Amino acid sequence: MSVDGEAVRLRSEADEPGWEVDPDDEWGVAVITTVGRQLKLRREAAGLRAAEFGAAVGYGEDLVYKVEGGKRIPRQDYLNRADEVLRAGGLIAATWEDVKRVRYPKKVRELGKLEAQAVEIALYECHIIPGLLQTPEHARAVIGAAQPPYSPDDVERMVAARLARQSVFERSPAPALSFVVEEVEEGVLRRPIGGTMAWRQQLERLLEVGRLHNVVLQVMPMNCDTHSGLDGRIELLKFPDGTAVGRSEGAFNGRPTSEPRHLRILELRYGTIRAQALSPRESLAFIEQLLGET
Repeated sequence: MSVDGEAVRLRSEADEPGWEVDPDDEWGVAVITTVGRQLKLRREAAGLRAAEFGAAVGYGEDLVYKVEGGKRIPRQDYLNRADEVLRAGGLIAATWEDVKRVRYPKKVRELGKLEAQAVEIALYECHIIPGLLQTPEHARAVIGAAQPPYSPDDVERMVAARLARQSVFERSPAPALSFVVEEVEEGVLRRPIGGTMAWRQQLERLLEVGRLHNVVLQVMPMNCDTHSGLDGRIELLKFPDGTAVGRSEGAFNGRPTSEPRHLRILELRYGTIRAQALSPRESLAFIEQLLGET
């Protein structure tokens, strides 16, 4: 590759969206500032200039300065290579466990933490495919369509955060997961968000997840003219110690609640929604039909 080509490659890596530090995230700023300072001190102790260090780890000098200045979230590959070059014995590489969380918005980190602890997750969604079920392309299309629009950096940050939450499917022991989504005419399951190919991938993803042994996926048919979910989204999380938290757009000002009386109301509504929806078998058959029509 030519020198000019190399410069273009390095600049694009430094400017790639989704890896900037959110200045309003105090915890994130503190983590990246601390990691950057440690990298700089170790680099200087090793007698390496920024350009020399960048060449050794395979990244540009500009990116080295951004990382060390706490302005840029380093990739895992960057930290692993830095660990090798600086002979840190795994100490630098280990910072990835905290660094990777900085890329996700604070609210999403908090939600992801709760979902990672829950033994049961129940979710009814009436307007979009639930984030836990979205493909990268679908998530990017949904988030990118917001008005006012997010910056490219914020879009990528939010997409990465949404996908990170999907690690819940890889947990062992597996939690019990229940989803109910709407099938309204020209609605959630009939609107090809992101284009035909992206929509086919999304339908395939729904079928893949819906067939997992710990997942119950149901569709609310459009011929159900009224049901208990018309007020909006409902989410219920239950934890190993017997506690729970729930939230609904149409109840308790939309705020999370752990009040037993409130939780009973949400559980009643969700149970009624499940009873009114298609069975899991019928729901998968319906999604297969949509896939065949796409």
